[in-house]
Amino acid sequence: MRTSFCSLAALVWPALVFAQHAPVGYTDTPYLPDGKWRVHDLNRPHPRMVTPGATAGAPPSDAIVLLDGTSLSHWTGTKGGKPIEPGWRLENGYMECVPESTDLVTKEKFGDIQLHVEWTSPTKIEGESQDRGNSGVILMGRYEVQVLDSYENITYADGQAAAMYGQYPPLVNAVRKPGEWQTYDIVFEAPRFENGKLVKPAYLTLFHNGVLVHNHEAWLGTVEHRRVAHYTPHAAEEALTLQNHGTRVRYRNIWVRNIGTYDQP
Repeated sequence: MRTSFCSLAALVWPALVFAQHAPVGYTDTPYLPDGKWRVHDLNRPHPRMVTPGATAGAPPSDAIVLLDGTSLSHWTGTKGGKPIEPGWRLENGYMECVPESTDLVTKEKFGDIQLHVEWTSPTKIEGESQDRGNSGVILMGRYEVQVLDSYENITYADGQAAAMYGQYPPLVNAVRKPGEWQTYDIVFEAPRFENGKLVKPAYLTLFHNGVLVHNHEAWLGTVEHRRVAHYTPHAAEEALTLQNHGTRVRYRNIWVRNIGTYDQP
């Protein structure tokens, strides 16, 4: 029986495709410097799948959504170190700081994280320097990324928007006009302590409105005002804080991802 060209191609093509995709790894290549895996190691675990957000700024599939505009269930107020009802106003998909209220604190605690925050300062300009659209994203309740209306508003450099407060100014001022929504995309590495001593500082990488403003910068320590920061040992995971500094700053679309090393499940 004669075999048509098309029939023969149907038999041969899968084998060719398979040959092009093999091998998928090796077992005879040299080890990488840490001695755990070989170059192109056949048996090295693959990263788990995460579905990105459908649009820019949308939470990926493994994110914890701390604020979706419909509920403050992940947050609490604080008074005298004790939780109280959150007093911030929730409407139209955002929450607004109420000056007569307190800081907001997450009920969950975190260590190394990726954090997305959107915020805006009031359109009605009142005050100047630190009295204009002032708030803060305080990582582990200790390491503050400043929130401030820094559009045509001069203040001390290490206290302007996106500064590591009291420590390092941002590399550039990427702030938008008052009333426009701004984004912070943060990668935070928590400090490490052993036997009550610091063995690794905290680190910050920050994109402000898509612009890199801190590139794996080491924190000098816990936030201070008019004093040099220093470290005090604390737990490996702590809550996030949004600061109430007496101005009606608004927040929306806040989500966080716990991050680890490649080979962790």
